Amino acid sequence: MLMCWYASGKLIQGRMKMVTYIYWAFILGLMLIVVFVAGIKLNNLVLGLVGALVILAVGWAAYYFHFEQVFVKRWGGVMTITVPAGQHHIAATWKEDHLWIENYEPDTNTCYFREYSKGNLLQGKVTIKNCNPLMPRKITGTGEMPAQIEQ
Repeated sequence: MLMCWYASGKLIQGRMKMVTYIYWAFILGLMLIVVFVAGIKLNNLVLGLVGALVILAVGWAAYYFHFEQVFVKRWGGVMTITVPAGQHHIAATWKEDHLWIENYEPDTNTCYFREYSKGNLLQGKVTIKNCNPLMPRKITGTGEMPAQIEQ
């Protein structure tokens, strides 16, 4: 399992700002306020519960379709991506607010670049066959890479 904690395009090490948890605490707080005001003060518990469910639905949709990757990239939120079985993770990079993950599958000697966009609405995938990313490289005496690698 690959855990990604990013802020401003750089991997953060050490203490993490858990903006994701703050967001959900805010949504939960709004729900409790609606239940308290509508349910207890106005004596209409059904209205309070319906209002709380609407806030939960809107909060979830906003998080899933907009805030998740924004939080991870800009403020150190939390996001988990699982590397598919049989593949090795190579790199991760941001293009605007979209996360691109590069994985390598040694059985087929194929590299996969997968895009994780907001809400998973637009997901790109690039396949590179015979990519050999983990192949050992021979360096010449001049410090330059040879034109071809001898095997």
